[in-house]
Amino acid sequence: MKPRIAIFSLTSCEGCSLAILELENELLDLLGAVEIVNFREGMTERSWDIDVGFVDGAVSTPEDEREVTRYRACCKTLVAIGACACLGGVNTLKNRQEMESYRTYVYGERARWFPTTDARPISAVVKVDYELPGCPMNNREFLRLVKCLLAGVPFALPNYAVCVECKKAGNLCLYERGQMCLGPVTRAGCNAICPHYGSKCEACRGLLGAEALAAARLNMREIWKVDEERVLADLRLYGAYQGDGSKP
Repeated sequence: MKPRIAIFSLTSCEGCSLAILELENELLDLLGAVEIVNFREGMTERSWDIDVGFVDGAVSTPEDEREVTRYRACCKTLVAIGACACLGGVNTLKNRQEMESYRTYVYGERARWFPTTDARPISAVVKVDYELPGCPMNNREFLRLVKCLLAGVPFALPNYAVCVECKKAGNLCLYERGQMCLGPVTRAGCNAICPHYGSKCEACRGLLGAEALAAARLNMREIWKVDEERVLADLRLYGAYQGDGSKP
């Protein structure tokens, strides 16, 4: 029997789910090895007997909590995909505001109809077996993880900085242009797509491991004279919950 795969979405733009559909020919090849049994973006049928479940989106409502708990119970392996699922993502920006304020701003007089909670990565609610960060996630990394699971071989994310990918691509460092960039502290795997096109890295793939992060912070402080408070402020866009998992 083929491994049974499902793709779910919580509070998000669902761009990571769409990134899977964008694989096109590769997805057709993948269907020769697996069976997709639950995927709202791509099919109407539903099954809850699942070997590997992929979840995008943050836990941002009581319903999200119930849903992700259900996914964990039905999936032998659970994978968080995208910055929202792995880090909390842009959804965590609301955590720095008063709940009634943003509810009223979005929903007006009907705000009480829409219960909400602080936004969190799904690992703050249930056990996660793997993470594929990014906004959106790198769908080639998704393919690599699926192939590793099928072959029973280890999978690991890169533990070096986006700067390494920038140098390989021959990009001029944004710091050389006088621009702030989070590439030195951010986990690689995106092929430095933002700096490659002249935009700063905003750490949608999360922070490096502790040792690499410490070295990067030292370089940013001593070579580029970066204000760490500014770094922390920029990191809140995607990663307000990364680190100790507490509310920012």
